[in-house]
Amino acid sequence: MTQTAPPWFARASSIPSSWLYESFRIANEREREHPGLIKLHVGEPAFGPPESVAKEFAAAALDGRARYIDVQGLMELRERLAGKLAAVNGIDTEPSRLFVTPGSCQGLVALMRCLVEPGAEILLPEIHWPVHLQQALLAGFRPVFYRLDEHFAPDPESIRRVATPATRLLLLNTPSNPAGAVAGLPLQRALYDIADEHGWQIISDEAYEDFAFSGPHLSIAALERDRPARERLVNSVFTFSKGPAMTGYRLGYVAVSRPEIATTMRMVQESNIIAPSAPVQYAGIAALDASGDLAGNHDYVRGNRDAALSCLVDEGLLPALPGGGWYVMADISSTGMTGEEFTAELMIDHDVVVVPGSGFSARPEFGHDGAMQPLRPGGVASGLVRIAFCVDRDQLVTGVERLAGLVREKRQQ
Repeated sequence: MTQTAPPWFARASSIPSSWLYESFRIANEREREHPGLIKLHVGEPAFGPPESVAKEFAAAALDGRARYIDVQGLMELRERLAGKLAAVNGIDTEPSRLFVTPGSCQGLVALMRCLVEPGAEILLPEIHWPVHLQQALLAGFRPVFYRLDEHFAPDPESIRRVATPATRLLLLNTPSNPAGAVAGLPLQRALYDIADEHGWQIISDEAYEDFAFSGPHLSIAALERDRPARERLVNSVFTFSKGPAMTGYRLGYVAVSRPEIATTMRMVQESNIIAPSAPVQYAGIAALDASGDLAGNHDYVRGNRDAALSCLVDEGLLPALPGGGWYVMADISSTGMTGEEFTAELMIDHDVVVVPGSGFSARPEFGHDGAMQPLRPGGVASGLVRIAFCVDRDQLVTGVERLAGLVREKRQQ
């Protein structure tokens, strides 16, 4: 008798690894034979965390500060984070609604599990970070995609059009991955008003808060700081991976909107992680003490943008320099090639790795029974490629020049 897999297994097994992971794997294989490979496919910055971070991490482990702690995280760190959010982000919160997480990715997954309900829909941008889609599907949300404008920022009217009575959650990512778009104050107000009108919750992924170039970073939760906590909409997610460059430490934090969501989040986290790593949290406190390093990291990435990406604007591959973040989406459709074809030739013939864009616009399809069909790349980003510009500057300049050169070559054929 043939046995069918249970629904939970079917859901997880139908979600593929992201195309980012596939690019990472292919690049690692290629690099073994081509050590001069220029890797512009992954957001591993050219700079590292402050020295004090590693010292405090090691000291915590050696001193025995590595035992079980509260499921929400060290009170000392949460108090410091509440102060940082008030002073830097304009967010009014308290330690009871703050959660320290093993990276912002785990925080996003836990948060979605707190907010999901049967049949609920989540609104995602049509060009999105593939992991956001994975997280939504794994939590049990049905994704619905809203359009972006010519600068890859959210289109409020599209959000109104695609929303349904089943919509429960709007995801906002600014500065964005993969396109570097920044949502300014008027746009954030418009998005907040739409969510408030419909009673949606908002997840604001602010991983790149320290890398806003077109103006100061704005947190949408600041719009509701005078609103009672029980009526708030915005759940804000942050990471230590970007500004302090603690990519491998896996440390993030979440400020939930309402007390009842905090109650649910404690249960989700207890069942999921028991408690976050203590030594990593002490390292996070050291990173907060060394916050002066953030300005130098910001200036480095902005300098990379200005030094290397202007030629892509001149070539018509970008509408403008990205307003923030670590990534940009270049339009290579004038070559007549798909993103997959272009990236393959760029890597094989020119030793440069970027990521094809179609993985950032893949849309799942569902059968009549609600089961998800195999997820395939495609969509509006098929003629785009993603470039990481947080890397070594010389490597970036060389890699972008080779990319632009390949575009010119294909246009002339």
